[in-house]
Amino acid sequence: MKDSIESRLGMFFALAFIAALVILEFLGTFAFFERGYHLHALFKNVQELKVGDSVKMGGVQIGRVEDIRLTTNAFAEVTVNLDRKADVRLDSKASIKFTGLMGQNYFDIGFGAAPVKAEDGATLLSVEQPDLSELMGRIDSVATRIENLTKSFSGEQIDQLLGPLTEFVKNNQTNLTATIGNIRSVSDRIRQGQGTVGRLVTQDELYVSALGAVSNLQSTASDIRGAADQARTLLANANHTVQQVSAGQGTLGKLVTDEALYHAATGSMTNLNQILQKMNRGDGTIGKLINDDSTLNNVKLSLQKLDKATESLEDTGPLSILGTMVNSLF
Repeated sequence: MKDSIESRLGMFFALAFIAALVILEFLGTFAFFERGYHLHALFKNVQELKVGDSVKMGGVQIGRVEDIRLTTNAFAEVTVNLDRKADVRLDSKASIKFTGLMGQNYFDIGFGAAPVKAEDGATLLSVEQPDLSELMGRIDSVATRIENLTKSFSGEQIDQLLGPLTEFVKNNQTNLTATIGNIRSVSDRIRQGQGTVGRLVTQDELYVSALGAVSNLQSTASDIRGAADQARTLLANANHTVQQVSAGQGTLGKLVTDEALYHAATGSMTNLNQILQKMNRGDGTIGKLINDDSTLNNVKLSLQKLDKATESLEDTGPLSILGTMVNSLF
């Protein structure tokens, strides 16, 4: 008997312990004992979110709701306990979503793009979702208005709205028939390609011409762009040359920026001017040659004497020439 009572008590406590474990798992209470990190979010309305509800990211559960409490600034602060492996970025946004019209709410965390991970105790940005009861109230209001609108259209009101239109059609039946026939005739002519509109609809000549014009315009634009590129290149080269000249590079740059060459050229011109003045005055050998006729006469006389001496030498023999040279020496 004693063994039977002890065994029954043991089975009872075992079943109670298993039931407690199941209840704790269902309520998410085990999340309090798991080593994770905590994040916070502020909402104006938690929409029936409860402690122990799931925390999901991309539809995958990464934790549980640990605490919900009111703050002093008219917000509800939700604290969640997340798995250490959950990679939540600092710019991730939190929201409260529901799985269906009658489903359980859950805490959703979006994927962030910030390079910094949300550390323990960080507060996430929150996104307020519309309240389900408010949405249902709006839907009910819209349905009521539609029902009232449909009730307002009774048979007599419909007859009052459509009566003038029916009367107009009856009175103008002949004209409407003729108009419809004319429209059919015009549409047939357009379909057959007659007239300007028909040709535009059935023939592709205008399309081909327009396509050719667009192609020519594109070619012209390409040529203009090429000419513009060449002009820009020419201007760039000219600008580079001007910069080199301004910097005193090259012969032209030195001519523009170096004053030594200017002074040397000025001195040379001054010296040349002085030499020409002396020559004009008859100073120096060249000046006398240019201005004094006596030197020219002396030169002519010397040339005449040389010519006579040459002629006399031609008449004298070699021995006479040798004797003349000896006599002139001794």
